[in-house]
Amino acid sequence: MKPEDAKAISALQANWRAERETALVYRDLAANEADEKRRGILLRMAEAEERHALRWEGKLQELGAPPPTLPNDWKHRFNRWWNRAAGTEVAIRRMEAAEDRDKERYQAQRAAGFGANEDEQEFLRRTALEEKAHSRILNTMGASPVSLGPKGLLDSILKRERWHGRGGGWVGDAIYGVNDGLGAVFGIVSGVAGATDNQQHYILIAGLAGMMASALSMGAGAYLANKSEREIYEAEIAREKAEVEENPEEEIEEMALFYQLQGFAPEESQRMAERLAEQPEQMVQAMAQNELGLSQHHFPNQWTSAFSAALS
Repeated sequence: MKPEDAKAISALQANWRAERETALVYRDLAANEADEKRRGILLRMAEAEERHALRWEGKLQELGAPPPTLPNDWKHRFNRWWNRAAGTEVAIRRMEAAEDRDKERYQAQRAAGFGANEDEQEFLRRTALEEKAHSRILNTMGASPVSLGPKGLLDSILKRERWHGRGGGWVGDAIYGVNDGLGAVFGIVSGVAGATDNQQHYILIAGLAGMMASALSMGAGAYLANKSEREIYEAEIAREKAEVEENPEEEIEEMALFYQLQGFAPEESQRMAERLAEQPEQMVQAMAQNELGLSQHHFPNQWTSAFSAALS
């Protein structure tokens, strides 16, 4: 066997194994999913992974090599058990990372010239796009109250309507400002009271100093947090804008795949994506929102956040 054939077989077997394992996890998740829409999405992604595996199996047969068998060792049994025990949301986050790795592997194979002809190169490109679309849909599926944490949960409730996204962010900053400020000042006052045998003027001075320090700290923290979130969002928008400008056809195709995974027919998905692409700014916003679940309305003004946190 030629060295290049052995290398190709090894890569194809790795691709086949990754696709089959991913499809198996999606089917396990679908079997345990109560929501009908989410179950349908998971099953469609499983079918897509199985189609990829069949393509790699055919290439292996062309090279005279049988497809590998899925291992059933303790590691894989443990992973399946963990996906069931940890819950759907944790498993979805793990699969999101796996889809990102698969996308990067296919992109690297395509860049390295893997595939003897243009058809195989196109399949690698298309498969990488599908893996990216899978990762995006998993990102939107995985935002649960548990994974968001307390502040994320509050923000998610406030952002269910647009006006909440515009004006409700300061409520969360005020609540957490009160919570942290009371805890810090109470600790300072209690310590000074114990150290000075309850001398009131020392306690008053310590309380005022603690209040000012907490106000400045919470205000600065809220300002920097909101400013950083906005900068990350703007950087993501710039990245998506560059992708849309450089490869508009590929971005349309990716958006159409995203709509298909949500249950739309292929023709309808393509029409929706093409219509969206007629307005590049809207296309950029939609790509960023589908990937991160973010829009510019989700970010309150950093000065408003700083003022509400400091005042609380």
